[in-house]
Amino acid sequence: MIKHRKNIRVLINKNLFIISFFGFLILLITSISTSTYAQDPTLRYGTGVSPAVRSINDRCLRYLANTQLQDGSWKGSQKGPGVTGICVMALMASGEDPDYGPYATHIRKALQSIISSQNPKTGYMGTSGHASMYQHGFATLALSEAYGAVREDLLWQESNVPHNRRRTISEALELAVRCALTAQKKNPWGAWRYSPTARDADTTVAGTVLMGIFGARNAGIEISNEAIDKALNFFQTCTIRGGGVSYMPSSSHGDGLTRSAIATLVYAIGKRKDTPEYKSTSEYIKRRVNHNIGSHYQFYTLYYMAQALFQSDFEAWQSWNERTITRLQKMQQQDGSFNSSYGKAYGTGMAILTLALNYRLLPIYER
Repeated sequence: MIKHRKNIRVLINKNLFIISFFGFLILLITSISTSTYAQDPTLRYGTGVSPAVRSINDRCLRYLANTQLQDGSWKGSQKGPGVTGICVMALMASGEDPDYGPYATHIRKALQSIISSQNPKTGYMGTSGHASMYQHGFATLALSEAYGAVREDLLWQESNVPHNRRRTISEALELAVRCALTAQKKNPWGAWRYSPTARDADTTVAGTVLMGIFGARNAGIEISNEAIDKALNFFQTCTIRGGGVSYMPSSSHGDGLTRSAIATLVYAIGKRKDTPEYKSTSEYIKRRVNHNIGSHYQFYTLYYMAQALFQSDFEAWQSWNERTITRLQKMQQQDGSFNSSYGKAYGTGMAILTLALNYRLLPIYER
């Protein structure tokens, strides 16, 4: 199921993570295809990363490196492959070499943890807890970002994981996608909820899983248009007048900033910017760009707002990004971490990913 563009992605991603940021910029300017010049290169690749962002990011990375458990995961009330996946993407977001850089060992150990937790028959990477498909979605996205960037021949070096629990990143990613698509086929709404056997669906879980699928497709996994269309149709069903998005199709609650941000993002990545639903949700989040974000789900909201605004309105994202940098500077703890209701690893990883668009390195975040 892996397409031939795997080799292209391997070459590009290895270059992105091996060279310095400025070297990366020069390489891309000289090597990108002529079609890319239709975009503003400043928008896609950035013009530099501010000292404030670098400071927040570097302190976060040191915290994650210092607190990783022996099995490759991190502590937290939502400990699992999804949180580990968030930390993997955080460790890769600023362009450190995932094979030989200062965090290479941490990235490999985290990937080993995700893969060894996967059910070898179903591909499921959830947990026994409430938010299991959240875990699966974030873990799938992490595998898709690592695929082609992390060398498979180095992945299991010096690992104590039994051989029957090992597989390549590509094998694990294909299994994860198969699990998600099998769950979708069984779901009457063509989407997802907490369990892979769920018969109902909600927009927050569905958005997490769908972004994992988009990441896998971007990595070269073959995914049918029918599966993508079903998931996007579910979001269109839940998008109400004015740009609000309901939690579930039968729910009347449509005034959720995070849900509208998720919908804006999946419409954009799914190439539905020409739909009235995308136009309404993108305008909705811009109207509420100064909306007060509660403390319980703040990192989840910041994470999706960053991506949704970047995809829908670059100038709005720039303004929001500057305010968010200031906000995160005030929130960061002395040890470099960020407190969250789901644990410090989750909060710290999500804080990094909220700022990841300043670096423009993870492929799923390209505009």
